[in-house]
Amino acid sequence: MSLTQTQAETLLHTYSEAWTTQDTPKILSIFTEDGTYHERVLREPMRGHSEIAAYWNSKVCTEQSNIEFKLLTYYTIEDTLIAEWEAWFDNNTDHVRVHMKEVAIMEIRDEKIASLREYWQSEKSPLL
Repeated sequence: MSLTQTQAETLLHTYSEAWTTQDTPKILSIFTEDGTYHERVLREPMRGHSEIAAYWNSKVCTEQSNIEFKLLTYYTIEDTLIAEWEAWFDNNTDHVRVHMKEVAIMEIRDEKIASLREYWQSEKSPLL
């Protein structure tokens, strides 16, 4: 069965909300128990809820603040969701404002993300 537009929009809305509100349980709610999160595709992905939660708590909840998210477009192909978005956040570790554009490829199983691979580019500017 193919992913519907409503299912895709619900997943993307929940992802955006989890990121901007730094809500670890919310991000885990849209991943399968054995899901993978590949933040840097040339490195090993986070596997399962435990590793995804550890990443999210460290990277999103601790290192980032003042997060903004804008969905640019998305496409569905059977059970694959491809989305492009733009985001801005303060990096609390490096004390810079980050602007990024990203394409995420998500494989969906049972209306949840079984695999997410991110491809992104970012630029940094000093915090004012």
